[in-house]
Amino acid sequence: MAFNISNWSIKNPIPTILISLVMALMGYIAFLGLGIDRSPNIDIPAVIITVNQPGAGPEELETQVTKKVEDAVAALGNIDQITSTVNEGSSTTTVNFILGTNSDRATNDVRNAIAQIRQDLPQDTNDPIVQRLEFAGGAVMNYTISSPKRSIAELSDLVDRQIGRALTGVPGVARVDRVGGVDREVRVDLDPGRLIAYGITAAAVNDQIRSFNINLPGGRSEIGGSEQTVRTLGSAETIEDLRNYQISLPNGDTVPLNNLGTVSDSSSDPRQMALLDGQPVVGFSILRGTGSTLVTVETAVRQEIENLKKKLPEDIKFQLIFTRADSIRDSYESLLSDLLIGCLMTVITVGLFLGNWRATIITGLALPLSIFPTFWVMQALNYTLNGMTLLALALALGNLVDDAVCMVEDIDQHLAMGKKPLQAAFDASKEIGLAVLASAAAIMAVFLPVAFMGGVPGQFFQPFGVTVAVSTLFSSLIAVTVTPMLSAYILQPKKLKTGDNPSSRPRFRPYKSLLTWALRHRILTLLAALVFFIGSLQLVPLIPKGLFSSGDTGLSTISLELPPGATLNDTVAVANQVNSLLQKNPAVANVLAIPGDSGRVNTGLIYVNLVPKEQRSLTQRQFEEQTRRDFQKIPGARVTFRAQGGAGSSKDVAIVLKSENGDILTQTAQKLEREMRALPGFVEVSSGVSLVKPEIIIQPDPVRAADQGVSVRAIARTASLALIGDNEFNLAKFNLADRQIPIRVKIANDGRSEIETLQNLRVPSSNGTLVPLNSVATISLGSGPAEIQRFNRQRQVNIGANLEGVSLGSAVTQIRALPIMKNLPPEVTEEPFGDARIMRDIFARFLGALSLAIISIYGILVLLYNNFLYPLAILTSLPLSIGGTLIALLITQKELGLYALIGIVLLMGLVTKNAILLVDFALSGIESGNPQFKAVIDSGVSRLRPIIMTSVSTVAGMLPIALALGADGEIRAPMAIAVIGGFTTSTLLTLVVVPVIFTYIDSFYYWFRGLFVKQKPKSI
Repeated sequence: MAFNISNWSIKNPIPTILISLVMALMGYIAFLGLGIDRSPNIDIPAVIITVNQPGAGPEELETQVTKKVEDAVAALGNIDQITSTVNEGSSTTTVNFILGTNSDRATNDVRNAIAQIRQDLPQDTNDPIVQRLEFAGGAVMNYTISSPKRSIAELSDLVDRQIGRALTGVPGVARVDRVGGVDREVRVDLDPGRLIAYGITAAAVNDQIRSFNINLPGGRSEIGGSEQTVRTLGSAETIEDLRNYQISLPNGDTVPLNNLGTVSDSSSDPRQMALLDGQPVVGFSILRGTGSTLVTVETAVRQEIENLKKKLPEDIKFQLIFTRADSIRDSYESLLSDLLIGCLMTVITVGLFLGNWRATIITGLALPLSIFPTFWVMQALNYTLNGMTLLALALALGNLVDDAVCMVEDIDQHLAMGKKPLQAAFDASKEIGLAVLASAAAIMAVFLPVAFMGGVPGQFFQPFGVTVAVSTLFSSLIAVTVTPMLSAYILQPKKLKTGDNPSSRPRFRPYKSLLTWALRHRILTLLAALVFFIGSLQLVPLIPKGLFSSGDTGLSTISLELPPGATLNDTVAVANQVNSLLQKNPAVANVLAIPGDSGRVNTGLIYVNLVPKEQRSLTQRQFEEQTRRDFQKIPGARVTFRAQGGAGSSKDVAIVLKSENGDILTQTAQKLEREMRALPGFVEVSSGVSLVKPEIIIQPDPVRAADQGVSVRAIARTASLALIGDNEFNLAKFNLADRQIPIRVKIANDGRSEIETLQNLRVPSSNGTLVPLNSVATISLGSGPAEIQRFNRQRQVNIGANLEGVSLGSAVTQIRALPIMKNLPPEVTEEPFGDARIMRDIFARFLGALSLAIISIYGILVLLYNNFLYPLAILTSLPLSIGGTLIALLITQKELGLYALIGIVLLMGLVTKNAILLVDFALSGIESGNPQFKAVIDSGVSRLRPIIMTSVSTVAGMLPIALALGADGEIRAPMAIAVIGGFTTSTLLTLVVVPVIFTYIDSFYYWFRGLFVKQKPKSI
């Protein structure tokens, strides 16, 4: 097929040029419309079930709610893992489904499963909230707003009702979270002494406000011959009206509400704050939706903010604190720069070898004509311009020009024989067409199995592999159509000098001598190659292993954790200490601290925005290592940097221990934590073993409670309403002109700080009287777990650490070698978590996928050559490349991780091309009647130049990436280094070893065939 296409293209230059230009133009238009992202979209379909029961302890929630929820969803299909977090008053279960699961259907299945167990949950729990995980990753960007004329409450309301609503309408925005600020509400702070004096409870006051302060429909009437709607309006119109609302007392009297306490238009008790460089602010974070492109979302949000600036009053000022899109844009521009420099170096290298500007231009045109149509396919497949797809093009530059180089070089050889350019193009395209087709098929055969290996690794491999395969397909198409056509009409004929015999032109004699020696000492040659391969495998334990580096994004994230029981003010104080330490570092641009970020007042999150890389002397990792030591000086708090790995884990390495026996699990986790702290290179070691939280225990006395007709539920509701108010959905509402705000009835804050207030609370009995709480229950101080974590329906503890100078693979190995890990109790099991789990999946899936890829290459070569044996000679080039890859990674001390493995996959396809050229031309020589020895020598000598050209051009195209130039260069470097190292040794060894193996296979094939078919003796 390639031969016919080539002939048609040469004979029809105008249609060939037009088709090529149209494809390139379509690709360029597609390029302009592609989104920009850091990595391929690996958003995992997940559903979150949230059940709230205000005031409930973690242990009660785990038994009464969490376990029932987990059991209900466990029977659903395609579940990857189930994780639950149980805090005071809240149970959150996240169900992660296998990649590719329809998230809408999964959400409906989970919702139906939870609906069936609703009646089994405690009555006072809020209705379970089942929702699909709509946002991907953390905050994309963060703004603060300020105004010299407005209060914190007004700014908070502005974010909630105007800014948030406007930004939620931006395509790709999943959620807008307010940071800091307050929630407006009407507070009814009751005086406990007055409640006792008037003989009424906080619950009774709350119920009366709820029952009266409400507007309800009253039906329809027909008065005066027309129809009217009847409305019952009981809601107070002003705060003053609410203060004067008459509360009915048990003795039949009434009293104004403000006689029982203070009624004010205020805000709820703060559970979170935001501090910018130590000053309180109101801000908001943008979270993008699953499947959206980060840079596209960020750009649209910026545009909407500009629109809001025109609509809002002039005193409202926006300040962008950080955006994750800037680092992605820098990485994108760096990759494009590497791509352009690689193109230039590739073309220059080819030009130096060819020594002909016409041939160089023809070869160079193969790059844009191959790359631009690839963008059109990427758009059709919904890919983005991310680190994987752009890397695929940058690393494949040499490969894209290889086919054109081989075609032009072969045409050049025919021109040297004295042929006209037109005839040389016809003959060369016929001669090399099969080799071009075979090499393209080999590249595609490598990536088809690997690209669809599944799981998170497959999400990285797929766009890379498909991009390389598609661009290779277009490059091969250009090589057999445009390249011979242009050569036929642009190249000039060569004049032969008198007595010049093309067949006797001087060749590279050292190679011919080396190849001749190898063919005469075949056993020694094969033994040397075998020793090199086996020896290179011994380097594997010496090479660091990991997933990938997080790079320098210019944004560091810090976690704060204080002991359970700490107040929000305590967390704010620690956040200010951290801010003071950070502000002393010139690398810091600004610091946004969010105490109470996770919903717990004893935790917090700090975003540290660094100045641009060119303005600081430290990398982000160096800054974190330097600052980490200062954090150790802060007493009574755990201050740690959060990792930025691929799995979203907050630690570089994490291990999960699981068990149903909570006590043994806690003891094992604490022992593992102590042993991990002793390991070198392990810093900020911490475990998820929850510290005990101080509690006040109300223990009802069955006898006294029964005597006075008091139920446990009445005791719990009395205490809950008095201390924190009613459930959110049960709160009475105060009507404003444009919205409703809640009315919260509870004991005043100063009364809640004394245990006597709790003891003297009045509890309603069954006969209508009120009895003191301490007369029917014992009140004491106690403790309980602050948080319970579960993994796959068992209690879990997450033990993690950040790493300094230790690779992820080495860290996992050291952890598994610890005494406690070798002797885990029978009740406890463990498994990797976060990046360690992804790394395990990558290595487990990679070997199987690579084996299938090699089988695919072999199958395609068998079909192309119609022979089962000769493709084996080509495949021997594969193991010859491994040694160079391992040596290069060892010398540069780069990790054998995701990027290096992808480089090895690419290498498998590239190295077969050289072997295909050698075997193809050797077979052509034998078919022409040459002896085996001469055919192999001629094949090696004649193919030396194009092999060296393509190899050097491939290496030259990858040099900018290997040198780690530009943003995120250190992340991409292992891939290029792996390819350069492996391609170098494979090229050198292929030129010698493959011909030797070919002679054995060819001789065996001739002998085996002679057993069944009579044939002339073969000339060796």
